[in-house]
Amino acid sequence: MVHFPIAFLCGAALLYFIAVVAGGDSLKWAALWMLVLGTLGAGVALASGLRAGEGVMVAASVRTALLDHHKHWMIIAGLLALWALAARPMPARFRWAFLASLALLCAIIARGADYGGRMVYDYNAGGNACGQPIDFSK
Repeated sequence: MVHFPIAFLCGAALLYFIAVVAGGDSLKWAALWMLVLGTLGAGVALASGLRAGEGVMVAASVRTALLDHHKHWMIIAGLLALWALAARPMPARFRWAFLASLALLCAIIARGADYGGRMVYDYNAGGNACGQPIDFSK
């Protein structure tokens, strides 16, 4: 549920950058469709994450150090994607600000995904591979 939005949103950013260099209008529309699919997928992933967030079995220290930050980064990523979607297929005015926001979106997704991955693989969030809770440690 979370991997497709990451791929679509980052792929859209890459296609937009290629479209600026190559100048293809069809690339801009393809990037827009990837952005739409990524934003819709991110909305589903965000909704499922917010719903499941309170039930994730992690220590309070992990919740404070990782889960809360993961949630905030992913909400910010979704808001940036919606803002970028407003000017389709690509804004002629403020084009560089648009591209910079997409690059920032990819960086935010990477940071949020790092928090999520650490919760799952370092602290067994939602799994039963080892005893719960595991306290946070750097």
